[in-house]
Amino acid sequence: MANHTLKIRSLDNKETGSLSLSETVFGVEPNGPLVFEAVRAYMAAGRSGTHDTKTRGEVQGSGRKLWNQKKTGRARIGSVRSPLWRHGGTVHGPTPRSYAFAFPRRKRAGALRVALSEKMRAGRLVVLKTMELASHRTRELAGILDKLGVRGSALLLDEPIPRNLELAARNIPHLTVGLASGAGIVDLLRHDWIVMSEAAARRLEEVLTP
Repeated sequence: MANHTLKIRSLDNKETGSLSLSETVFGVEPNGPLVFEAVRAYMAAGRSGTHDTKTRGEVQGSGRKLWNQKKTGRARIGSVRSPLWRHGGTVHGPTPRSYAFAFPRRKRAGALRVALSEKMRAGRLVVLKTMELASHRTRELAGILDKLGVRGSALLLDEPIPRNLELAARNIPHLTVGLASGAGIVDLLRHDWIVMSEAAARRLEEVLTP
């Protein structure tokens, strides 16, 4: 299988080597329906599902029968908590539930491969030799990204995450730092750029190779 090659850069945007990436992970064909399905599963699993309405057994009110069943000239009624009455219980209302549904691990991995391949085709994938910063200053990280030409939102992946990188990125709203092995489909799609270390790229290949 053919390989895709990316330049490995230092933090000051100097080329330090090259990295061959497998086509089975970074060179797959676009598959919109698969990505849509993965996003839908991700969003459904994140729904709280805590909505709730009270049934006639839960609303406040006596269970006593208000008047006799017959010979009153009025409609029969058994309780003030009847759904037919104001302040009565709700019929077939929403109750707490989970919206998550089974989504195969292979399909989830396939969607991640599609998203990574799209970023690579668009030239929005940057590989760094290391992401160990000299300090935790936000200004230093912002300067590094500017030198790399990374403008807009970016997903920074490493394995493991350096402490200085985590601290420096906290004050930049459009940056997200995460583990390569824990990258989700929504994270890959909603960021304009993906910046990862060489170790993170190797880890993604290891996890996502079919």
